[in-house]
Amino acid sequence: MRNRLLIAIAIIGILGGFISAHFYGLKNKPQPPAFNPASNPYAKGIYANGIVESSQESGENINIYPEVSGAVTRIAVAEGQHVQAGTPLLSIDDSLQRATVEQQKAQADAAFAQIALAKANLKSLMDTLEKQEKSHRMDARSVSLDVLDSARNSVEVAKASLAVAEKQYQAALKSHQASSVLLSKYVVKAPSAGTVLAVNAAAGGYVSSQGAYDSYTGNLMPPVVMGSAGDTADVRCYVDEILVGRLPAPSRMHARMFIRGSDINIPLEYVRVQPYVTPKIELSNQRTERVDVRVLPVIFRFKRPRDVALYPGQLVDVYIGEDR
Repeated sequence: MRNRLLIAIAIIGILGGFISAHFYGLKNKPQPPAFNPASNPYAKGIYANGIVESSQESGENINIYPEVSGAVTRIAVAEGQHVQAGTPLLSIDDSLQRATVEQQKAQADAAFAQIALAKANLKSLMDTLEKQEKSHRMDARSVSLDVLDSARNSVEVAKASLAVAEKQYQAALKSHQASSVLLSKYVVKAPSAGTVLAVNAAAGGYVSSQGAYDSYTGNLMPPVVMGSAGDTADVRCYVDEILVGRLPAPSRMHARMFIRGSDINIPLEYVRVQPYVTPKIELSNQRTERVDVRVLPVIFRFKRPRDVALYPGQLVDVYIGEDR
C-alpha cells in the first residue's frame, strides 16, 4: 500500500513538472506597437529634429522683458489668452517711483508758483520805474538820478530772477515728465497682438531686465512669452551640418512632419532658411547623437489640424526631400 502511494505521488509530480514546463515555455505574443515609427517618405530625404513655433515673419516667439526691476504686484493675463497690442501683461511695484514722481511734480508746481511771484514783482517794479521816469521828465528835481538808477537795477534783477525761475521750472518739468515716462514702464504691455504662451513670473516674485528666476531650471527666463495666433504654425528644423549640402533647392523642397507618439504626419511648406549655422541645442536622445555638431535652422509652415493638439515648443520629427 505504501509503495503504491509513493508511486502515485511520483507520477503526479512528473505530470506536474511536464505541465509547468509546458506553460512556462509558452511565449507571449508581443503587443502591436501603439504607433509606427517615423519613416522616410522620400527616396533621398534627410532627417532633422524640429520644434513647433508660432508663426512669425522673422525671428522666433516674442520674449518680453521689463525695462525696470522690482517685485511683481499683479499678473494681468493667463497663459493661452489672446491679447491685443498695448494690453497690460504684468505690473511691477512702483511705490518708490510714484513717490519720486509726486515729489518732482511738487517741485515743478513750486517753480511755477515762483514764476508767478517773479512776474508780479517785475510788473510792480516796472510800474514804479515808469512812474518815476515820468515824474523825472516833468520835474527833474522830483526824482533823483540815483533813485532812477536803483529802480532800473531792481528791474534788471527782477528780470534775471524771472529767467532763473523759468529755467528751474523747465528743468523740474522735464524731470517730472521723464519720471512719469519711467513710471509707465512699471506696467509691462503687449508689444503686438498675439497669444500668451508662457508666464514665468508670479505675484510677489522679482523680475528685472535679465528676466525672472526659474526655480526648476535655475536659470533666468523671460517673464512673458508671446506668439502669434492664427490657423498656421511654424516648425524650426535643425539640419545637421554634414547634411546641409544635401538640402534641395527651396523651389523644389518638400517636407513632412511626424508627431511623436502617433501615426500622424503633416505636410510642410517651406518658408525660409536662417543662413547662420549654430551649435546644436535640440537633442533627440539617441545614443549615437553628438552634442558638438552645428546645425542650420530651416523654417517650414503648416496649417494647424483641428483634430490634433500641437503646442509651441513641442519636438517633432521632420523629413526633408524634393519633388520626384
